Order: sequence, then structure tokens, then C-alpha cells
Amino acid sequence: MRFGVHIGQQNCTIDDLRRLWTWADGSGLYWMSVWDHFYNKTDDSAPHFEAIPLMAAMAVETRTLRIGCLVFCAAYRNPGLLTKSMVTIDHLSGGRATVGLGAGWHQPEYRAYGYPFGTVKERMDLLEENASAVRQLLTQETTDLHGTYVRLDNAYANPKPAGRLPLWIGGVGEKRTLRITARYGDGWNAAYIGPEDFQHKSAVLDHWCDTEGRDPASLERSLNLYFYMGASEAAVPATTTRMREQLQAEADSRRAGALTGSPRQAVERIGAYRDVGVDWINVAIRPPIDWDALQAFVEEVVPAFA
Repeated sequence: MRFGVHIGQQNCTIDDLRRLWTWADGSGLYWMSVWDHFYNKTDDSAPHFEAIPLMAAMAVETRTLRIGCLVFCAAYRNPGLLTKSMVTIDHLSGGRATVGLGAGWHQPEYRAYGYPFGTVKERMDLLEENASAVRQLLTQETTDLHGTYVRLDNAYANPKPAGRLPLWIGGVGEKRTLRITARYGDGWNAAYIGPEDFQHKSAVLDHWCDTEGRDPASLERSLNLYFYMGASEAAVPATTTRMREQLQAEADSRRAGALTGSPRQAVERIGAYRDVGVDWINVAIRPPIDWDALQAFVEEVVPAFA
């Protein structure tokens, strides 16, 4: 299995973020990603950094980490501009970038920044057109796409990526998201679900791969888990309290998608995910960062899956 870090870049400083990606790059982790939000879910006024400049900084300040966003909201950027941004980051990193796309969901930031918050169908249609556009721009000399939301006319996107710049789709919707993944994606990212739910969603993705004439084994599958593991047994009560403070009313319902308990318990939990086909785990952090727990994770948990 592979392991990475996913950070919600809120309530922290640039120095905190720089320390995290420098640490992750030197700790043998495979991946680091940011999310694509303007607002904290529970506090609209909380400090919050933007995704693309952070990824560019990671690209030039790390040496081995793959760099991504899980996931860019399809409504926030023209897909041509997003593709150009990501190809630039890919070259800055020497071919270590990944572009992720999702339908978006956090209505308050749409409203505040003037983006139309469509129906579920409209947002899914927009995601599909964006995924098609990005895939074509990355792989074709020119692209023409005349959709409901996206228009490209003989569009060049040069230079091409330093290598193959993977396109990942994030989400667990069985009717549209997973089919879009099968049609356009190199990988699928799910978030905050338990092993049984992951196994079910993965089977649905396999079904859509069959429908689309796609080998299911050609898609990588990753999972984000809330990171509330304690560095030791003694630290577990404090991390449990922090989970309740940060997730508030959702703490109990989200527990199935959280990595909690001691390092020993985390090994058991990740083993259950490995057994249902998760290729890699990203521990999802909401600052403040628990450095002791992260160090215990790389020293006591990750080696169990080498």
C-alpha cells in the first residue's frame, strides 16, 4: 500500500504548510494533497489558503512526493486554465503532479464568491464536461468541445505534461460520479467511508468499467481518512476530544471514515481497507497539526504495510 497526507489548508500559516510538505517529502510518504475550498465548513471567516499556488510551492520545494488536489471543484475554474496550471506545476515538479476533479458541494462559498450553485444534475453535467475537456487537452494536439458549460475551439494546451499527468475523479455517487471515473479517470478517490462502504462503491466502479469497456484494474483507488490517531494509547482521549470539537455534530456519523485509536489499532483498521482493495490511504488533517501522531504514523503504522 501507499500512504500520503491530505491537508485542509485552513487555520494555519504558510510556515505550517511548508513544514508539513518538507516533513512528508523526507518521511518516505508517497503523496501530499490540498483541498479546493475558500471557506471552512464551520467558520466562513477562518483563514484559508488557495490550492494552486500551494501546489506550485510544493512542486519546487519537494523531491519525491506526488502532488495533487483532492479535488478541484469543477465550477471554480475554466478547464483550459486548470489544465494549463496543472501542466505548469507538473513541469515544476519534474512530472509529479496529479489533477483531481469533483462536482463541488459547499454552497456558502459558491454564493459568497458569485459561482452559480446548480442542481445535482447540473453540477454532475459540469463535472463530466470538465473531465472530458481536461482529458482531451492533456492528450490531444487540439481540442474542440461544444458543451452546455464548456466551449473549446481548436484549443492548444502546449507544452504537454512532463509525463502522463493523471486525472483523478473524487466522490462516491453511484449513478454519475463513478461512471465518469470509469470513462475519464486514471484514478478514483473516496473520502471518509468505512471498509464495507468502500468495497461496495468499488464494486459499482467495476460495473461501470465493464459498461465503458475499461479494465477495472487500470484504475487506482485511494481513500482519505480523517486523522485522529493518537501517538500512543495515552494520547487517544485527547485526539478523540479534538475530533468531536472539529467535526462537531458529524463526529459520530463520520467516525467510520476516521483513523482513530492507537497506532496498533490504526494498523488493524488500515488492514481492513487493504483487504477490500484500497491502493493507498491519505490521512486527512485539519490544523492544528498533531506532529507526534504523524511521526508515530510513519514509524509504527506505515512499515506494517511495506
